[in-house]
Amino acid sequence: MSGRLDGRVAVVTGGASGMGRATALRFIEEGARVVIGDLNEETAAETVALAGQRDWSDRIAYQATDVAEEADIEALLGLAVERFGRLDCVFNNAGIGGVFGPIDQLDVADWDQTVAVLLRSVFLGMKHGARILKRQGEGGSIISTASIAGINGGAGPTCYSAAKAAVINLTKTVSMELAEAHIRVNAIAPGIVWTPLLRPDDPDTVVPEMMAKQPWPEPGRPEHIAAAALYLASDDSAFVTGECLTVDGGLMAQGPNLWGRGAGGRFQNFAGYNAGSTGQQSSSARVTRDDEG
Repeated sequence: MSGRLDGRVAVVTGGASGMGRATALRFIEEGARVVIGDLNEETAAETVALAGQRDWSDRIAYQATDVAEEADIEALLGLAVERFGRLDCVFNNAGIGGVFGPIDQLDVADWDQTVAVLLRSVFLGMKHGARILKRQGEGGSIISTASIAGINGGAGPTCYSAAKAAVINLTKTVSMELAEAHIRVNAIAPGIVWTPLLRPDDPDTVVPEMMAKQPWPEPGRPEHIAAAALYLASDDSAFVTGECLTVDGGLMAQGPNLWGRGAGGRFQNFAGYNAGSTGQQSSSARVTRDDEG
């Protein structure tokens, strides 16, 4: 096997499904060995099986991981070194939709958990990834999944958007710190990408609704994000750091407004928590406003 990541080892959080799965398999196809971390053991087993079908069983490993817990992230990155002898790339990709609803209806515990999964996990991946990469002394790449919701308003729930904006700024700040060690730090901001996080229970409604907002005529696929991650993980991006690569079919070029404005927006009429593809329980309830009696 030969490719742009020959001899390299990557860790992909949220690697059991969606963009993480597509990236893990693309990295292996390009010559890497990959460790995936995810809470969902069922979908992780499916990903490992997919690799096995292509005779890649010896190039992939899985560890159950709560990305919001420091000990879990430290152990996950340590597994890459233990199993495959080194670490070259950390892809902080795990995510959830998290808490949503009007600002005065948001549950504090759900807010904190959303920030923990979307932002603290990125900090932890950067912290422990940097320790290993600096110790090896050969540079490397740290990539994090942001979102167009973190660039402008109108593309996601309040907490999700705020956390993703923080990921982008954290990427820029840490890139300056790690540049001297030849560690590149970049982010990817996906637009509408068809994954289990985007209402997999209702594709007939969501896909046409979202596609009507996007200039590019085909929906985004996990493989599009995998290709962007491959670029940032490989030597093709050797002089690229501190950047947020937007992969959105032109949404940001026209302004997103995916979910409507003001009190009539999608995330203003319901409140709850979107656990994404973690296998954990999601919740949603219609908001009763004072003017509705």
